[in-house]
Amino acid sequence: MIMPDPSIVYEAGPETLALTVRGRHSSVLEGDPVESVHVLHGDAGGRSGVWECTPGRFESARNGDTELMHFLSGEGSITSADGTIHEIRPGVVLVAPDGWQGTWEIRKTVRKVYTIWRTPEKPAPTSPP
Repeated sequence: MIMPDPSIVYEAGPETLALTVRGRHSSVLEGDPVESVHVLHGDAGGRSGVWECTPGRFESARNGDTELMHFLSGEGSITSADGTIHEIRPGVVLVAPDGWQGTWEIRKTVRKVYTIWRTPEKPAPTSPP
């Protein structure tokens, strides 16, 4: 079987890229946050794309993966489980590592470019002979 050559995915203007509505966020605490997305690339190792969410408050966690986020528009904050508050605004870059937990509070619709990659499984400990 001949495999096609890998090619670059090119999308100019992520700020205005048309997105597909996914629906209401699954972990809503307050408001009616609705998510929309455009996946640029996805494979067994992870995925990249553009994500947008309308105002509201919801819980989030990274379980088995890590996410890099670059915010393009909007306003809000992300509060980590330890109480650290990270302000969201255009130009901010955040990394949520595997195991991170927290709460998002979106005040003005947020749009970000993201890359999520799976955390490699740790080998099981071996017992001494």
